[in-house]
Amino acid sequence: MSAAAAERPHDDMSHGEQSLTAEANLLMDRNPGHRVEIIGGQITVTPPPDGAHARALTDLMVPFLGAGLHGVESKVLQGIGLWLPTGTEDYAIPDLAVVDADFEEHLIENNCYDPIAFRLVLEVTSTNYQNDLRAKVAAYAAAELPVYVIVDRKHQRLHALTNPSGDEYATHQVHAPGQLLTLPDSIGAKVTLDVTEVLTAGRAAQTQPGG
Repeated sequence: MSAAAAERPHDDMSHGEQSLTAEANLLMDRNPGHRVEIIGGQITVTPPPDGAHARALTDLMVPFLGAGLHGVESKVLQGIGLWLPTGTEDYAIPDLAVVDADFEEHLIENNCYDPIAFRLVLEVTSTNYQNDLRAKVAAYAAAELPVYVIVDRKHQRLHALTNPSGDEYATHQVHAPGQLLTLPDSIGAKVTLDVTEVLTAGRAAQTQPGG
């Protein structure tokens, strides 16, 4: 998703300043429909996605649901809070996630859940694509999320990142239109994404001003 950084150094609130979480919640209250996250001690505010972003995200759910991942052992969810180990108040809200069915037993705080319950996270890029391609790569790797998929609408590629190590992924595969992306069996079922179909769904229609 797009993320416009509202940068503020993480501090100890020694002068009566409110916590980053409180600031983030206030921003959510003031900006209905926006997504607010804290990554690396910085608040990011994401405007509502465009229609093509929403269409791609819905289309992406189909193969996961068809594989039976939204069932007894796992769930396929949009916009679920993920607690991050990169800061005392860090959390993200990935566009899509495959989680263990008992994820609610792993609630930490602020409606965010322990990374241990996540099998896969997926982001569909928007205006500030670098957030998904850089900051979230480091954050999700640090959280030891086993699979991170990025639908890079800017460069028309799908990225599959696996084998987290420290603040990076040891395996980073890039898939172009015309290729298929088969996800690791570790997510709980065989899922293959058609790169062309995914990127086509995420491509906004070209309209003329006033048209």
